[in-house]
Amino acid sequence: MNDLELPLGKRSKLYRFFEIVPAFLSYGMLAVLIILSFVQPLWASIYLLLVVMSTIVRSVGIAYRTITGHRSLVQAQAVDWHDRLTQLERPKASYKALAASRTSRLRLPGRQAEFHLQEHHNNLRLAAASPDTFPKPSQLYQMVIIAAYNESYEIIQPTVESVKATTYNNKQIILVLAYEERGGADIAKTAARLKREYRDTFHSFHAIKHPKDLPGEVVGKGGNITYAGKKMRAYCDRQGIAYSDVMITTLDSDNRPYPSYFDYVAYEYIVHPERKRLSYQPVALYFGNIWDAPAPMRVVATGNSFWTIISSMRPHTLRNFAAHSQPMDALVEMNFWSTRSIVEDGHQYWRSYFYFGGDYNVLPIHVPVYQDAVMDNTFWGTVVAQFKQLRRWGYGASDVPYVAVRLFTRHRTVPFAEVFARFVRLVDGHVTLAVMAFMVTFGGWVPLLLNSQSSRSYAVHMLPEIVSNLQRFAMIGIFITVFLMLKMLPPRPDRYKRHRTVWMVLQWFLMPVTSICFSAIGAFNAQTHLAFGRYLDKFDVTVKATVDSRDRARQQPKKRRRFFGIFGKRQ
Repeated sequence: MNDLELPLGKRSKLYRFFEIVPAFLSYGMLAVLIILSFVQPLWASIYLLLVVMSTIVRSVGIAYRTITGHRSLVQAQAVDWHDRLTQLERPKASYKALAASRTSRLRLPGRQAEFHLQEHHNNLRLAAASPDTFPKPSQLYQMVIIAAYNESYEIIQPTVESVKATTYNNKQIILVLAYEERGGADIAKTAARLKREYRDTFHSFHAIKHPKDLPGEVVGKGGNITYAGKKMRAYCDRQGIAYSDVMITTLDSDNRPYPSYFDYVAYEYIVHPERKRLSYQPVALYFGNIWDAPAPMRVVATGNSFWTIISSMRPHTLRNFAAHSQPMDALVEMNFWSTRSIVEDGHQYWRSYFYFGGDYNVLPIHVPVYQDAVMDNTFWGTVVAQFKQLRRWGYGASDVPYVAVRLFTRHRTVPFAEVFARFVRLVDGHVTLAVMAFMVTFGGWVPLLLNSQSSRSYAVHMLPEIVSNLQRFAMIGIFITVFLMLKMLPPRPDRYKRHRTVWMVLQWFLMPVTSICFSAIGAFNAQTHLAFGRYLDKFDVTVKATVDSRDRARQQPKKRRRFFGIFGKRQ
């Protein structure tokens, strides 16, 4: 199936069926517990314990991958990726020098460090044996597309500055500020100012305005970066730059890549022969403004950060998320990103997977791209923005029908068993996101409250206590997260006193609230939209506030804000 696009307008019956599946399963799991509580409370108890036990098993795996993922993050940051990339420029001489040296070591001890070093030696050996099959680092460009809507100069400039401060040669970086026409005159002025200030810093600096209301597009980031990508394809044609010599990285306006990120990506791109069929996924850490954000948002941001760390340790399930990199030749062939999805990052995985007939993978890059936690100028504005962000992520359930119609068809172009396993994981992930917080938090009381006869059953009567004890056991994962969070936090700003660190620990008592009110309800909301055909066709841009803008807003008269609704509009 060559058509990679999401449908607009009327869907087929099969497509509509699978659009309903996530909500049907999510609501169905809650309904089963309620129905069994009326019919047979003991069965309801067994059902709930099976669900909770599966969560406990997962939490053990999560705790283990959190520790190993953090270790890999620390070790990868210790590697001098610029030096390794430089050695690939002259692989024969570099391999000969390293082979003769007995003192070549990473700065960290241990078997994992030695493994990285041995892997580098092997890469140099292969490059020395067949230098023509490995691209030269000096010919590889990093094209960085920063997507912006109406963010201020104070938000975007640090992102541009962070790209400048990386260890990659600035003259091999093509920087693109892709901004929206609907963002207004201010963002156009900001783009012009940044281009004026940084035009001589990089190989080139481009400010590209995405026109509003183009046909076949939803209001979202995908249309913006795709428009910019097509403009830059024409630029590369004029400059005689081969698409295979360009790596494209997409950043949001508040993203700050780790200094060695582009060197790391370039290194992995060069040493992998299947480079065209790979994309490169860094670890997203939402710590940019973590000291300033309200406590509930800090919990959400930290949880999301550790989710990306955990995901990096499971390459077979890794998906594109937020900032990531992909070769330009692959992007040109598949017409860049989807312009019809508000979750173009995760959807890009499936577009690439089906375009390459299943021969496609996401390679983890174990260094961070720092992002900001959600923070609006007011607390309630922040609450609404956080909900909309997680609802948008939950709308990744729209990939379920996209995958299903390419799986359950006679025209399938990918191996059935492999895609079916990925499909099951996709559905399970979205259903789990919606259901588990409710089941674990409230499920133990449901049989007792709904069936007056259940109090006569000792097993049912003990169910809340059993579930509570299992929850305490699962708290070990929280303790690990808190410990690692304190190690990874950026330095405390001078404007905050030491007791702010205490609140950084106590904030985790809010986790049940944030899990239900933001993650679970947001997922249910997104799946409900999808099931009723009320498609989310507009990217709710998260306000990027700063401490100064927040303080200014507090001095302004308060305005009543409109809260979110359950249903959007039907396409």
